[in-house]
Order: sequence, then C-alpha cells, then structure tokens
Amino acid sequence: MNWFECKISYEKMMENGVQKRVIEPYLVDALSFTEAEARIIEEMKPYISGEFMVTDIKRARIVELFTNENGDRYYRFKVVFASLDEKSGMEKKTAVAMLAQASDIKEAITVLEEGMKGTMGDYTLASVAETMIMDVFPFSHEKTEE
Repeated sequence: MNWFECKISYEKMMENGVQKRVIEPYLVDALSFTEAEARIIEEMKPYISGEFMVTDIKRARIVELFTNENGDRYYRFKVVFASLDEKSGMEKKTAVAMLAQASDIKEAITVLEEGMKGTMGDYTLASVAETMIMDVFPFSHEKTEE
C-alpha cells in the first residue's frame, strides 16, 4: 500500500457555533500524488459543505495499518525488527512506522500487539505517539468494480 497524508483546509462549524477555518490531515491509499488528490477530494465531498482545498500531500511511510472499530484516534508506532545478517553474523535492526486505530495509547498498543501475533521476527516498540490524522481511506476493491 502507498499511503499519502493529505491536508484539507475548510470552514468547520465548531461546537460553540462559530465557523473556523481548519486544516485537517487524512490518510489515503493511492498509487500516485495525483490519484491521492483525486481520492481525498472524492472521499471528503459528502462530509464538507462548502468549499475545501487540498493544501498538502506527502508520502506517509507506513508499512502496516491496524484498524479497530472502537477507536476514534490514530497512533503512530516506531517498530524495530531485529534480524541476523547471514554474512556477518551481526544483528541488524530495521525501524518501520505502523499505525493503529484506538481510543487511547494503551488500547493502541493492544491493537498493534494483536495484529503482530503472527509475526515470525523479533520486534520492539521504540515509540508511540498520537497523530492528528482525522480518518483513513484505504483502497477499496468495491469502488473499482462500480
């Protein structure tokens, strides 16, 4: 999967009834920057009344996404895999970014550990942080068939 973080700027109705211009990040699965822009516009149309603008698109180097229907936030993990280099016999460490959907950090760690259960290699959690990502739009095969 190729994840792109897209930032959307629009007028949002705040809880106190005041309109405020906000910029919110979303994650979208796409093959290119052009497709990411088209997808985020299509995904956001039903949710935003009025005009909105894509202000930024950047590649998000996330190797795995673990979803959890109860979660309303997204947490980014730095996961370090340890493997043995066959030639030198030295331990080699590789860091990757993963995302988990959860209600809090404790639940996010549980979601990640559940998702990693079948992993053969040794890994350690180097860091975890809540992201500002509002929602994630994975590539859907149903949409391509329509």
